Amino acid sequence: MASTNDLKNGLVLNLDKELWSVVEFQHVKPGKGPAFVRTTLKHVLSGKVVDKTFNAGTKVETATVDKRTMQYLYQDGDDYVFMDLDTYDQIPVGGATVGDNANYLLAEAEVTVALHEGVPLYIELPTSVFLEVTYTEPGLQGDRSTGGTKPATVETGATVNVPLFITTGEKIKVDTRDGRYLGRS
Repeated sequence: MASTNDLKNGLVLNLDKELWSVVEFQHVKPGKGPAFVRTTLKHVLSGKVVDKTFNAGTKVETATVDKRTMQYLYQDGDDYVFMDLDTYDQIPVGGATVGDNANYLLAEAEVTVALHEGVPLYIELPTSVFLEVTYTEPGLQGDRSTGGTKPATVETGATVNVPLFITTGEKIKVDTRDGRYLGRS
């Protein structure tokens, strides 16, 4: 349990048996009436963002979220298997939890897995990864100066829009947050 006066960004709260992360908070002392805390909370599992106001000094239940560096090993059906680099324990993480991050997940990649009471909540990838282009249409001579793009399939099966001069077999840098092409390696 913590007081609303102890809130800070990134703290995970357990409200009504659901986990919410504090994105932003502000202590407000109006000229008239009691002080209160205005917060912006993000649902840990669904990503839904809500605004919630608490009276100052109100007790809120905090949740312990353990973030561990893990290595992605392989996919087993709908599950993705990760290995804790400290204990060498292997844990399966469901495909729904991995979500769109699977588009940028390579074997042996190190990621951060957030756990609450042993249950995986979400994974965090590095902000960018290098992926090999497995297929793209060939570029035409003279396509190097225009700002056009074309779709390219990368080794994970994801499709990324790349400049026209990129060819099959090249390694490209991709932003894992939105899937943008960032450059060549």
